[in-house]
Amino acid sequence: MVKSTKKLPKFKNEDEEREYWAKTDATDHFDLASGKKMNFTSLKPSTQTISLRLPEDLLEELKVMANKRDVPYQSLIKILLREKLDDDSAA
Repeated sequence: MVKSTKKLPKFKNEDEEREYWAKTDATDHFDLASGKKMNFTSLKPSTQTISLRLPEDLLEELKVMANKRDVPYQSLIKILLREKLDDDSAA
């Protein structure tokens, strides 16, 4: 836990607090050196790189479809896979 070095005032509302922090340095209130490193990996799904071999004609079709949708073809592949998995799990 980060130690407080100066007591925080009581704020009447968010506007008052916002104004206070706009003019105040947080280091006046918190000893940042005593803070702990936090892990927020669950906030955004992590990705893993894979190698996928596709027939050339299939890859070309995906690239054309991606171009029509104005998305990168690898993003389109992820979208199509997600849609298929969602469809299959709903069935």
